[in-house]
Amino acid sequence: MDLSECTGPVVTGVAPTFVRFVQAMTSTLERAQGDEARILHEGTPLVTELIGRDDWLPDHLAVPLPGAYGQYLLYRDPADRFTAVAFVWDASSRTPIHDHTVWGIIGVLRGAETAERFVCRDGRLVSLGESTLVAGQIDRVSPRIGDIHQVRNALPDRVSISIHVYGADLPKVERHSYCSKTGRIDPIYSKPYDNARPLLDALPVL
Repeated sequence: MDLSECTGPVVTGVAPTFVRFVQAMTSTLERAQGDEARILHEGTPLVTELIGRDDWLPDHLAVPLPGAYGQYLLYRDPADRFTAVAFVWDASSRTPIHDHTVWGIIGVLRGAETAERFVCRDGRLVSLGESTLVAGQIDRVSPRIGDIHQVRNALPDRVSISIHVYGADLPKVERHSYCSKTGRIDPIYSKPYDNARPLLDALPVL
C-alpha cells in the first residue's frame, strides 16, 4: 500500500505530488551548492517523476492562450535559485529562437513538443536539428551543454503542456533572441507570468 499521499506534507489546494517535488528540488539545490552538472544529474529524475503523473496540475493552470502559449508560475524559490513553470501550448504555437543563460530541465506532461537546437558559429546561427519529446520525456539546456533553441507544440490540433524548471526566475534575467536569417542577437526578458499567484506560495513547515 502506498502511504505517500497521506503521510506527505499537506498544502490546501496543492497536490502532494507537486509539494514533494518542490521539497526534493530544494534539497538538491542545497546539496549541489551551485554545481550545475550535479543539479542537472539529480534534478532530472525529480522532474521525470513529476511528469510521470498527470493528476496534479489544476485546470486553471492548463489553459492555453489563443494562438500562443501560456506561462504559469507553479513555484518560485525564495532565493530565486529555481522556478517551476507550466508552459501550455495552443495548437501549433511556437517560441522565437532564444537562449536562457541558466540551466533548465524541461519535461512534457501532456501531448508533445518539438525543439530545434542551434549553435552560433562565426557569427551565424547553425541548426543542429530537431527532436520531439512526448509525454514523460525530458530535455535539458544550459550555456554549458547547449542553450539556444526554438520550441513548438508538435501537435497541430490540440494542446500540449510541458513543465520547465529553470535555475532562475526568468522574467528577471536578461536573455537573447536570435534571427536565423541575419544572425542578429537581441536582448529579451521573459514576459510576466500569466497567473497572479503561483500554485505553491511557500513550502510547508515540517
